[in-house]
Amino acid sequence: MASDTTAEASGLKANLNLQRRAAIARGGAFDHAGDVRVERMIGFDMKRTIFGALRGVPKMFMEDKLAKEPVWDDDAAARVDAAYAEAQAADPAPVIDQRLIDFMVTECDFSMEHADGTFLEHLVFCHDYAARHYPAHSPNVALLHSILGTATNTWAMDAAKIPKLQELLTDFEALHVEVFPSTLRLFYNGEFLDELEANLHRLDDLRALHLRRVIDNEPLVIDAENLWINLNFHLMHFVDFMPPANWGTHRADPLLQMFERVSTLLDRAGKREAVVEVDFPTASVSPVREERTLFGRVTGLLPASVTLKLAKKSIQDYSAAAGHDLSYRIDWA
Repeated sequence: MASDTTAEASGLKANLNLQRRAAIARGGAFDHAGDVRVERMIGFDMKRTIFGALRGVPKMFMEDKLAKEPVWDDDAAARVDAAYAEAQAADPAPVIDQRLIDFMVTECDFSMEHADGTFLEHLVFCHDYAARHYPAHSPNVALLHSILGTATNTWAMDAAKIPKLQELLTDFEALHVEVFPSTLRLFYNGEFLDELEANLHRLDDLRALHLRRVIDNEPLVIDAENLWINLNFHLMHFVDFMPPANWGTHRADPLLQMFERVSTLLDRAGKREAVVEVDFPTASVSPVREERTLFGRVTGLLPASVTLKLAKKSIQDYSAAAGHDLSYRIDWA
């Protein structure tokens, strides 16, 4: 499939698959059950992905999830391609700053694969989605959201290069790029979202969030207005982690659970700004045209609270290994 992203001509090779094209064209995350056949991926190697360092049950859970690929029906693929081409023609994604591309290519290592395809494909998707569906703020935040660390302790660059990166960004962009990996980990640690949800009645009193930068544990502060913007960037980020089909079968997926929780929080708080259309599953259903392993069938029966607890433990272990302090403080008036 030919690439038509604005990044490729400038040095970032990034083909967007059909699921990503559908997300950008329609503005959300969608269950494509009936339009795809989900098959086991031949030659899948977990070690080549950003999740390769997982251990135990979390590793088995993620491997079962990732070692699949959707095979699209011809008619469905044609519809997606047509919708994407129309959207691109009407409103093409902005060209990525060549200085950022040069920095990413020469100063960083994005060789690890993502959940689906290369890491750069994930980053370009996030950029193009944000540019279209959250135009009030710079899509460079979405492009660089994980440059200072992923949730699984993979590092695209050294902390010593942060000043050089900051020179290429606005103050707004730099703040959100630094904070993003840290707020992601706070989602899974639980207490942070609990506190926001418990104080929906006084959100006007929220002043700032104090937390630690994942890559080097340096202190960070983000004010209330930017915190809600940051959560909107996360909302769009979750889009790229959803299964291609049969969401009702995957209700226990921690990423799906966090996606729903952040989405619900933003709605209840009246802070949803990014366009992310999504319908979360309300019941377990039998998968349609999806090959499932015995492990997948067993984990599909696990309570969501169990898989979320395992994900929380993994995040705590990764932060401990990186010397990252997961504690935080919210300032209330």
